[in-house]
Amino acid sequence: MADAAPGRSQASPHPLGGSDAVLRGRGADTFDVAIVGYGPVGAVAAGLLGQAGFSVHVCDRLTGVCEIPRAIALDHEILRVCQQLGVVDEVLRHCEPFTDSEYFGVDGQLIRRMTMVAPPYPQGYTPSVVFTQPPVERVLRARVAALPNVTVAEGVECTALSQDAEGVTLTVAGAPVRARWAIAADGGASSLRGALGIGLADLDFDEPWLVVDVMVNERGLAKLPKTSVQYCEPARPCTLVIGPGNHRRWEISLRPGEDPKQAATPEGTWALLSRWLSPEDGTLWRQSSYRFHALVAECWRAGRVFLAGDAAHMQPPFLGQGMCQGVRDAANLAWKLGAVLRGDAAGAAAQRLLDSYGIERQAHVRALTTRLKEIGAVICERDVAQARARDARLLADCGGVIRDTPRQDVLPALSAGLITATPGAGTLFPQPRLAGGELMDRRFGCGWRLVVDGALPADAAPGLVLVDLGREPEAEGVVAAWMKRHGAHAAIVRPDHYTFGSAADVAGLAALLAQWLAR
Repeated sequence: MADAAPGRSQASPHPLGGSDAVLRGRGADTFDVAIVGYGPVGAVAAGLLGQAGFSVHVCDRLTGVCEIPRAIALDHEILRVCQQLGVVDEVLRHCEPFTDSEYFGVDGQLIRRMTMVAPPYPQGYTPSVVFTQPPVERVLRARVAALPNVTVAEGVECTALSQDAEGVTLTVAGAPVRARWAIAADGGASSLRGALGIGLADLDFDEPWLVVDVMVNERGLAKLPKTSVQYCEPARPCTLVIGPGNHRRWEISLRPGEDPKQAATPEGTWALLSRWLSPEDGTLWRQSSYRFHALVAECWRAGRVFLAGDAAHMQPPFLGQGMCQGVRDAANLAWKLGAVLRGDAAGAAAQRLLDSYGIERQAHVRALTTRLKEIGAVICERDVAQARARDARLLADCGGVIRDTPRQDVLPALSAGLITATPGAGTLFPQPRLAGGELMDRRFGCGWRLVVDGALPADAAPGLVLVDLGREPEAEGVVAAWMKRHGAHAAIVRPDHYTFGSAADVAGLAALLAQWLAR
C-alpha cells in the first residue's frame, strides 16, 4: 500500500518551505512527537502519548475550545479510551444515552429502528451516547495540561515542515519545533496534508445540508418526538437528534437551487424548522450550511508524518461517527508510536508496525463509510416511486415487524494489518467487569494482554499481561459470550483493545503466541 511512502519526504524540503539544517538530530530540545491541531483528536493523541511518558508538542492556530457543538455522538469504544486517559467520569457528566433512531418512510410509516446492543454492555459503558462537545474538549485539555511533558501552544500557526532521517522540523509562529515524529490533526482543510502532496479519494457522496442546534424550552419540548428521527422523505430528507438536556439537532437536506447562505440565516433556519418549532420554542445555538462528503486520504503516512482525524478522512454524519473515527485514529497510532519510541520495535519491524496504522485505519474508514453511505441512500432517496419501493423492501425484509438494529452492528472489524487469521481477530475485544466490580483495563492496564477463560492452561509471557478469568471471574459474562461466539478460549488483545487473534485449544494457543512473537 501507499501508506508507507518512506521516500517521498525523507531528507527533502517541505513544499511550504523550511530547512532540514535546523535542529538536526535528537537534542535536548527535540520532542518525541509534535502534533499540529488541538481539537479532540489532537488532544487525545497528546494525552495518550504524554501519559505514556513521551515528550509532546501540540499547537493550534486557534485559541481555546470551539464553543460550537460540532460532534454530538460517541460510542463505548471512545468512552473506553476516555477511561484509559483517566477522564471518563468527567466526560460522562456531559453525556446521555442515545435514544433509539426511528426511520419513517414516504407515507409516514416506520421502516427501520436503530438501537443499542442490550445489556450487559460489552465495553463497560452505554454503547451509544450523545454529548456536549465544548465541555468534553475542556476535560480532554485539562488532562493534557496536567502532563508536565506536554507543551501546548495555542494561537500559533504551523507554516512549514521538513524532514530528514532523524526527525521532523516544524516552523511554528516563525520558530523551529523539532520532533522525531509528527501528527497532522489539523482538520478537513489540513494544510499539512496538502503540503505533503497527499490527495483525497472521493467515495462519491457530496450533498448540501443545513445543520441546526437549538436549545429548546419546555413549550418546544412538548411538541417534539421522544426519540431521534430520520425523516426518509423524498421532498426533504432530514434528521432530528435528541441531544443532552434540551439540546436538539436537525440535519436538513437542501434542495437544488436553494441558497445555503440564506438557509443559514436565522430567518431561513426558522422557516425550515417551522414543521417542528417556532422562534418562541427555543434559541438557535448554531446554524451552518455544510456539504457532507465521503473522502479518505490516499495515504496516511509520509515519512515521519502521519495524518489523523478529519485531515485523513471525512464521512457523512449518519450514526455520528466522525469524531469517533478520529479518536480511533489517535488510539491506534499512539501505541504504535510508543512502541517505536521505547525501542520495543526497531528497524524493519518498526516500519511495518507504523505502516500498519494507515493500512488498518484506511481500510476501516473505507468500510464504515461504505456502510454509512448505504444508510444515507435509505434516508436520502429523492425519487418518490423508488422511495416507496425502498419502504416496501425494508418492511418485507422484516416480515412487517420492525426489529431493532443495534448501531454497533454497523461498525466493521479491522480487516488487515496487525491481526491474525483466527476467529474474532480484528474485532473490538470486550472489557469485562470483574467479580469485584473493577473493569478489566483498570485492573490489568492497557498493554498487550492474553485473556483466557480458564479452560486452557496459560502462563504469563514476556510482554503480555495474563488476564485469567478462571482465577478472577467476570461478573456479567461479556467475555464468555465473545469466546462462545468465536469458538475460542483465549485471545491476545492489543493496546488499542482490538483482538490480535484467538485460540480454541492448547495447540492453537501455542501457535497464536508464536505468531504474536513473530509479528
